[in-house]
Amino acid sequence: MTQASIITIGDELLIGQVIDTNSAWMAQQLNIAGIKVLRRVAVGDMWDEIWKALDEESKHADIILITGGLGPTADDITKPLLNKYFNGKLVIDEGALKNVKHIFERVLNRPMIESNFKQAEVPDTCKVILNKRGTAPGMWFEKEGKVYVSMPGVPYEMKGMMEDYVIPQLSTHFIFPHITHRTLLTAGIGESFLAEQIKQFETGLPAHIKLAYLPNYGMVRLRLSSVGFDRVAVEKEIQEYFETLQQQVKEFLVTNLDEPMEKVTGKLLAAKNKTMCTAESCTGGYIAHLLTTIPGASAFYDGSVVSYSYKAKEDLLQVSKETLETKGAVSEEVVMQMAKGALAAIQSDYVIAVSGIMGPDGGLPDKPVGTVWIAVGNKNKIDAHKLYFRFDRARNVQLTATHALNLLRKFILTDTESVP
Repeated sequence: MTQASIITIGDELLIGQVIDTNSAWMAQQLNIAGIKVLRRVAVGDMWDEIWKALDEESKHADIILITGGLGPTADDITKPLLNKYFNGKLVIDEGALKNVKHIFERVLNRPMIESNFKQAEVPDTCKVILNKRGTAPGMWFEKEGKVYVSMPGVPYEMKGMMEDYVIPQLSTHFIFPHITHRTLLTAGIGESFLAEQIKQFETGLPAHIKLAYLPNYGMVRLRLSSVGFDRVAVEKEIQEYFETLQQQVKEFLVTNLDEPMEKVTGKLLAAKNKTMCTAESCTGGYIAHLLTTIPGASAFYDGSVVSYSYKAKEDLLQVSKETLETKGAVSEEVVMQMAKGALAAIQSDYVIAVSGIMGPDGGLPDKPVGTVWIAVGNKNKIDAHKLYFRFDRARNVQLTATHALNLLRKFILTDTESVP
């Protein structure tokens, strides 16, 4: 099976200043194309380390994809290094130069300087990949049966090259098998208990079908994977096992698609022609953010009231001052009033309200850090749930949001009045 390695270049990746999203996205696209990603390697802007990475990855992989270090400044050393690595000579590529001039004259409306002209320089041992979204061209090299592709580190530019040129060219250069995955999402059961429940199913899988456990924020995804050159046969076989797996976990099954909880909840609302709103305290609008990342969210999501202070809860959601003072903001009574206030203000069909102590400070003996109250419901009924999370602030917020969406999902499924 054809294998690939991904090398991302930049000191900013190693010190954590920039998160490497490039290699994750590239790995997904390669997997879809039938190319197995062997390794993902990040190196700094150091000549010896980049050279060593190229040598090492070429021992194991057929395809080496590189991003980063192609800019016009002195610390961008990828191009001169590749020029030497492939015994080339830097020359001006007329197509790349024309592209750079077009961007500066027509798009940016400013004159070029010497360093901008250098962006059109490429080793004469490569095939030039035109950058339709920026100035730095990509470069395709071949050596001893291996393919090396260097692309800009800017995600938008790299994705354009991958989609328009790299994946199509790799598909003509190599013969790839078909890789297929089936993923489902469970909630309400831990990874170890889930593994015990489906142990017999897992041990009965053929050697070429793999089962992966992917726990995240209180949920567990299960992924079946298979590979083969007969696409129809591969798809048919894995679907049969996937249907059996769904039956094995049906009590905890959220969705049989690889999609996040916010999308599952949104699709359920849209299918029933219903809408929801949120009243958020401890999550600070994070649930609203998750929902509005979904294209077309306006069909099922009306809006949010982010009421962090007592005053905001009183003024915007009509939460009783007496209740706040006697019960505290993190209480069943307050979260129920927040939910009712949001429904009254926004006029949605369903609501989520959350209030909690995310940490690292603010805990009390009877309300430690990680205590969360979640209310879900509609104008006829509101249910409140008390949960405890034990992680840092960011993860507690994420867990609160995911669990709140799941609680609303379950409420809608049992709501007899939600039938469209």
